[in-house]
Amino acid sequence: MRPAGRWGIVFGLAGPALFPAEALAHAADRGHVLLLPTGYYLLGGAAAVALTFLALAFMPPSLLEGLARVRLAIGSVPTRLRMVTSAATFLLLIGLVTAGILGSRDPLSNPLPLVFWTVFWIGLTLLQGVVGNLWWWINPLYAPWRALTGLTGHREGFVPMPDRLGYWPAVALFFGFAWFELVYLAPDDPARLATVVTIYFSANLVAALAFGYEEWTRRGECLSVFLGMIARLAIVEGSKVESGRRRIALCLPGAKLVSAEPLPPSGTLFLLLALSTVSFDGLMRTFLWLGLFGVNPLEFPGRSAVTGISSFGLLATFVVLGAAFHAAVALGERLAGASESISSAAGALVWSIIPISMAYHFSHYLTSFVINGQYALAALSDPLMSGADLFGTAGMHVQAGMLMGAERAWLVWNLQAAAIVGGHLLAVLVAHAVAFRLYGSADAATRSQVPLAVLMVLYTVFGLWLLSSPTAA
Repeated sequence: MRPAGRWGIVFGLAGPALFPAEALAHAADRGHVLLLPTGYYLLGGAAAVALTFLALAFMPPSLLEGLARVRLAIGSVPTRLRMVTSAATFLLLIGLVTAGILGSRDPLSNPLPLVFWTVFWIGLTLLQGVVGNLWWWINPLYAPWRALTGLTGHREGFVPMPDRLGYWPAVALFFGFAWFELVYLAPDDPARLATVVTIYFSANLVAALAFGYEEWTRRGECLSVFLGMIARLAIVEGSKVESGRRRIALCLPGAKLVSAEPLPPSGTLFLLLALSTVSFDGLMRTFLWLGLFGVNPLEFPGRSAVTGISSFGLLATFVVLGAAFHAAVALGERLAGASESISSAAGALVWSIIPISMAYHFSHYLTSFVINGQYALAALSDPLMSGADLFGTAGMHVQAGMLMGAERAWLVWNLQAAAIVGGHLLAVLVAHAVAFRLYGSADAATRSQVPLAVLMVLYTVFGLWLLSSPTAA
């Protein structure tokens, strides 16, 4: 067997095994579609309902809170490596942007869209949700920021970032990012993507110089904010830097969500926006959605014909999810007889939605990741289509057939359904522990969680329905 063939099989079969977490977005349109059978959809919804109320009835929140505090120290890593890893990522980014400008205009042959949308936006999100905040180490903004602040001497920034800004810069940037991905006519066009990446990077580098890197990436630069939030689901925790080293410990999945500080209203909205955009990503091509606006899904006219509809849907999904979440929190407050402000309770409980959204997106984009990841391996080997073969994968044949057949379809369906139901259960457990911390008693915590648990069940059923729904091309 040729080396390229072996790479394809390794990547395709190892992808689901190595990355059992959940992706929150995708590269472009789906590389491969396997519709979840109706039986799995009904079984998954019923299991979600049953497990929800079993968790609320029989899992003492004090036990959950105790488990969330368990840590197993595994060592420390010198932080000076951060400069090296960030510089390497920065050089890779320069190379990818160059390939986007000078290389092929085919999105499946040019490494920039494949690496950005598949390897970074799917793959890194998966890794963040499993092994922690890798982005802290490899963010390409860090190295050039350090180099420039070494010249200016203003490492803390020229002006403090106003507290009243909250997370609003990240909200605005993420909405623009989501609109570009989901609504813009050609988000995977290499040259256009290279331009957008360059503008985004340059603008955020200037902002980091002005306000300070740590503060801007914590509240302003939307990708760092997003990936940092996702990392709280992971089983690896990186503690604060001490004596030039970052301590690393193991914890249970979702434990860092339980101990997370409540988000301010702008932070709550940012996380809800991130979740709503990926929900709309699955909804926007379904027959139901297109049929609502008189678009024949069997003769899909392309993005240019639905730009207005998609822009409306992106905003409307955010508004609906935000309203439903805050209504569930408010009703839970009344049932618990608590005096906690709704915004404060929402800021604490919003962390619990992450496992459901992550699980749904793992299921939704699993096949796309496996197929588009093979294209990425081939494109990286010959980034400028010059006949190079840097990694021996330039001529590899993309093997979509590895997902076909009854046995493999059965495996994918079970992974999808299990991830969604398991993510839902973890979300309920996290919310239950957070509610105990907020209200101080198991009884009040249980009462407060009933509306939110119902919302989580509906979200899970919605995700399963999307997996079982046919979509336009």
